[in-house]
Amino acid sequence: MLFNSFNFVIFLPIVFFLYWVIVNKTLKFQNLLLLVSSYFFYACWDWRFLFLLVFSTMLDYFSGIKISESKSLKVRKFWFWLSISINLGFLGFFKYYNFFVESFAEGLANFGLKVNPLTLDILLPVGISFYTFHGLSYVIDIYKDRIKAEKNLIDYSLFVSFFPLLVAGPIERATHLLPQIKKKRSFDYSKAVDGLRQILWGLFKKIVIADQCAQYATDIFNHSSEYSGSTLVLGAVFFAFQIYGDFSGYSDIAIGTARLFGIDLLRNFAFPYFSRDIAEFWRRWHISLSTWFRDYLYIPLGGSKGGTWMKIRNTFIIFLVSGFWHGANWTFIVWGLLHALYIMPSIIFNTNRKNLDIVAQGRFIPNGKEILQMIMTFCLTVFAWIFFRADSLKHAVSYISKIFSSSLFTSVKYDGDDFKNVLFLLLFVFIVVEWLGRENQFAIAKLGLRWKPLFRYAFYFVIIIAIFWYSGEQQQFIYFQF
Repeated sequence: MLFNSFNFVIFLPIVFFLYWVIVNKTLKFQNLLLLVSSYFFYACWDWRFLFLLVFSTMLDYFSGIKISESKSLKVRKFWFWLSISINLGFLGFFKYYNFFVESFAEGLANFGLKVNPLTLDILLPVGISFYTFHGLSYVIDIYKDRIKAEKNLIDYSLFVSFFPLLVAGPIERATHLLPQIKKKRSFDYSKAVDGLRQILWGLFKKIVIADQCAQYATDIFNHSSEYSGSTLVLGAVFFAFQIYGDFSGYSDIAIGTARLFGIDLLRNFAFPYFSRDIAEFWRRWHISLSTWFRDYLYIPLGGSKGGTWMKIRNTFIIFLVSGFWHGANWTFIVWGLLHALYIMPSIIFNTNRKNLDIVAQGRFIPNGKEILQMIMTFCLTVFAWIFFRADSLKHAVSYISKIFSSSLFTSVKYDGDDFKNVLFLLLFVFIVVEWLGRENQFAIAKLGLRWKPLFRYAFYFVIIIAIFWYSGEQQQFIYFQF
């Protein structure tokens, strides 16, 4: 069930009505309703993988209790590693089995040994990378005595499976979400309205920006040999806006939907394309994943406490794992490696926490230095996105080689120029609105609140019209494949 589908338009109001009108008196029934609704939501993708989700949930639930209650370090370690190994085993099998088998066969072929790899036609369970990380962080936190095990099975299951975040995040923490699940919730009109506003902006990002950019980005990448270098640059820029609008749009819809039920999810994006360096970009892009790797991998490896070599090593490990998390393809690993190289100067010279404030905070216009920093950071990011989007390393190298050819200095040529011009206008409006709202949780959180009601609602109406105008064939969110 897609957020941008008619089915979800029917599903959400029904759950909302039952939640606040029928079972609003009892927290237990509210949580049970959300859990059943979440399982139904997930089963709409493929009911067979619902059993895997339930198994993973039960594994971590019972492992957590065993770890928490046992006084024996040996027993605690047994249940801890049992949970970790099974969770990572499932993730590795479904997501990486074919990649490892094929890579191993290719490696042997380089030494003249030809083998026929046994690959499997495996369907990746939607959301497995996200709910696996929910369970991993929960078990790790219990093992490290940061939290106590949750005894209520319904509450824990809802923490793992809450439908707004189930298939593409944000990646939640038990320390943040479980206390909200266990606390009595009353309807908050202002929170619900704010949630609807964030859902609206998320749908605009997905349907009006991401899906329209996708049309051009997909065609240009799929037929890159037919286009000039200048057109390929345009294709990479379109993909940069596609993936941002797609993923941050999903996060906005998820966070806004959760707010309708009185629950606050972790922020996942903070206007990353207005970053002044790569370190700031990663504090603003997929925040729930980058902080997960920071807390559960980077810091346990030693973080920044050791010497320069340790910081360099840990940084490369984090970005390579992050790239590999995104998919079973060498392109993602190179994408992660590129970002590790990008951020390395700031790590070595200890400038990675230089830009902690919001760019041009309190000002409408950034200064010249800030503009150059944002442009340079965006260009580096776009270049790395080429590897992320390419089908293979060979495709990425071919794409980049074509960019750095004499055709880079020719005019952009692409069929459908009229629509492309409209898309440029949409992107310009989008960037302006995002810039105006960069100091808030999302772009239109406070934009227009001081306007006269007529103008404010006219603004929302224009957004709604644009969403309906550009809504055609439903397109899945990019991060569903991860």
